[in-house]
Amino acid sequence: MARRKDAGHGGGHGWFVTFADLMGLLVSFFVMLVAFSTQDQQKLQIVAGSMREAFGTQTATRYSGIVEIDGLPSRPKLKNTTSRPEDASDTPSRDEKDNKHKQSTSTERDRSFALAAASLRQALQNLPELAEVSKQVLFEQTKDGLNIEIIDQDGRSMFPEGAKEPHERTRRLIAKLAEQLKALPNRISVTGHTSATKVPPRSTYGAWELSADRANSVRRILEQEGVSSGSMSMVAGRADTQPLFPDDPYIAANRRITITLMREEPPLPPGFQP
Repeated sequence: MARRKDAGHGGGHGWFVTFADLMGLLVSFFVMLVAFSTQDQQKLQIVAGSMREAFGTQTATRYSGIVEIDGLPSRPKLKNTTSRPEDASDTPSRDEKDNKHKQSTSTERDRSFALAAASLRQALQNLPELAEVSKQVLFEQTKDGLNIEIIDQDGRSMFPEGAKEPHERTRRLIAKLAEQLKALPNRISVTGHTSATKVPPRSTYGAWELSADRANSVRRILEQEGVSSGSMSMVAGRADTQPLFPDDPYIAANRRITITLMREEPPLPPGFQP
């Protein structure tokens, strides 16, 4: 049986595929020409600025709203910047410098308070005999500074009922805190708090007197353990006017002593001797 001869090479349509590709490229070229004939100046600046920034040739930055005049891409942190003329000075004003200094100082203080809290926690954890009572110490940063709250718990109070002087375990806890506090430059305030009670107070001695006396007792222990009396900013009693848990003013945790590292510059350099 005779073999059938091939009709041709490559199916005979190779030239058509090549021609179609060429036409597609030409159309794309003409579309690009039309696009470049109607340039968007702002987009062109953005592209140019991005290239300059990528290759390290951008020398100055001036802001105009979200997009910079020189074409740098928009950045979220610039959304609230105001427009400046291109020849305006980039030197920050005195107010800007002051605000930046205040923000930097606040950040540094927050960091120092966080380190102080971590150091105090570690000091308490290193004493097995204070392991249980140290659970009654809370740390909290506020607008006034770092609060160290020594609170009561049901069945475990810091002070005997109605007494000015703390239990011995509380005294040892305060002494341990003093070891860390005396090394810090911050001034200290001590505030006593009581919980609300349904028992009528005595006419001559009530919650105000008791909370103030307890705060003063803690102040004496701190000074006996080496905290300078010049570091004391305030000793006060608040009775039940500032509960830690306002929704339940009667619970034990509202009875507490608050030692605050003040958020302010120290009045004298650390180690100053008169």
